[in-house]
Amino acid sequence: MKRAITTSLICLLSILPIVSQVAITHPWSGKRVAYFGDSITDPRTKGSKKKYWGFLQDWLQITPLVYGVSGRQWDDIPRQANKLQEEHGDNFDAILIFMGTNDYNNAVPIGEWYSESMQRVEYGHRYPKRMEDRMQRRPVMTSDTYRGRINIALDSLKRMFPTKQIVLLTPIHRGGFYANESNWQCTEDYRNRCGEYLDAYAESVKEAGTVWAMPVIDLGALSGLYPMVEEHKQYFTNKDTDALHPNDAGHERMARTLMYQLMALPCIF
Repeated sequence: MKRAITTSLICLLSILPIVSQVAITHPWSGKRVAYFGDSITDPRTKGSKKKYWGFLQDWLQITPLVYGVSGRQWDDIPRQANKLQEEHGDNFDAILIFMGTNDYNNAVPIGEWYSESMQRVEYGHRYPKRMEDRMQRRPVMTSDTYRGRINIALDSLKRMFPTKQIVLLTPIHRGGFYANESNWQCTEDYRNRCGEYLDAYAESVKEAGTVWAMPVIDLGALSGLYPMVEEHKQYFTNKDTDALHPNDAGHERMARTLMYQLMALPCIF
């Protein structure tokens, strides 16, 4: 018995140098990735010189196709998708969607994922098929609610790009943003005008992953960015006037989080 154990140990030790030399290739390395979103994704936002997608470009040689526009909400995703299709057709590998904070700020009602109605359907199991009355649910397609907007966007993307990987990112925590008298946004510990906290909008993105069979990266939690405390404002544009938009350090932190999270997801199928 001891001889068998010793032999197994010797065999294991003999292959360790080989295992240690095996290079791990990131599955997203060298790919072409489209980024949909708002001001945090928009290359024209001045709060940082380099965005999270820029860091991923440097580290993983990802070619970024960026369509985020400042101030946009989930109802803008179909427009961004159409522009991607017009400019690149099918010549890309994956899409990342980082959206939701402006829906919260603009007090878009959360709404419902589905509506239900009684329908007649054929069914047979252990007896001949027959017509039965059953409740059927269908996705709510309306731009008047947050979940309705997500349904419209993801239904469209599923049809436009059925072979592509699409990853959803939750909104990050938000501090105050005080640009001017007409653009004065309070911190996330206040409900918006429809009575919702930011949490409800982040949770809906997580739920959307189950509803539409798409992976979700909880960037709000995993990035660790928390501008609600003074010490974390070092990751944002200005501790007094803009604790909403990450600076270079904040974008680098988001990018590192994404780099490791994306290791667990295929970029192509």
